[in-house]
Amino acid sequence: MSRIEADRPVKPVKGQTGVRSPGRANIAARTLRTDKWWFQSALTFTLLSLWVLYATARTVSQRAYFVEKYHYLSPFSSPCVTASCNPAARDFGTWFPHFPPFLPYALIVLPFLLGFRLTCYYYRKAYYRAFWSSPPACAVAEPHTTYSGETRFPLIVQNAHRYFFYFAMLISLINTYDLIRAFRGGNGGFGIGLGTIIMLINVVLLWAYTLSCHSCRHAIGGRLKHFSAHPVRYKAWTFVTKLNTRHMQLAWSTLASLTITDAYIALVSGGVFSDLRIIH
Repeated sequence: MSRIEADRPVKPVKGQTGVRSPGRANIAARTLRTDKWWFQSALTFTLLSLWVLYATARTVSQRAYFVEKYHYLSPFSSPCVTASCNPAARDFGTWFPHFPPFLPYALIVLPFLLGFRLTCYYYRKAYYRAFWSSPPACAVAEPHTTYSGETRFPLIVQNAHRYFFYFAMLISLINTYDLIRAFRGGNGGFGIGLGTIIMLINVVLLWAYTLSCHSCRHAIGGRLKHFSAHPVRYKAWTFVTKLNTRHMQLAWSTLASLTITDAYIALVSGGVFSDLRIIH
């Protein structure tokens, strides 16, 4: 007799919610799955933790974020609107006095960037499973005895995702402006370097991730009753829908592209190596 068969059923408790609530299947085993169901959550936990550590270290370091010669500005420090920034990096003016050490230069947009990512439907699934085990995987009972959904603080903030989307669009425009400024040669004219290409790839991926958002899809065609009466919006909705099927891949791709872009700018700014120029 297997251990699953030998385990005694766990009696539901009155008033309890979740997998042990009355009316649910009375199965003692946490799961009947025999595959490595924990691997995906463990991998997500590891990769997200490493990214958060890197991003935190870079944003609070206030160092090697800008290459003035080619106007390469790290996305972790854009827009740079504090007196602590290099004057050449303040494309939108100086809004704040000098920041104390460890305060991110992009503090003005950081809450909106975090809000958009944290409330994203894919990221919710990722960190709910990886960090909270809610649930750890499909067909695996979560260890929590109660569940209130996203109806109480702080999780009720998840319902603001549609509003964070509009701020994310604005931030993508700022990143696009940074990219345009990066088409700069060493003599101040037009130029293209490897840094420009890396920034271009990053901006394209950021736009793809932002536009693939479920809120974008709903804003474009979610309330239309007759697509035939709105052919332009229908084509846009179809395009966004195709992107939406790749939302998870784009979520991870943008984390990678942000890291690569910032790291490249940091290495060039720190003098580790020079930017590889294609058009001087």
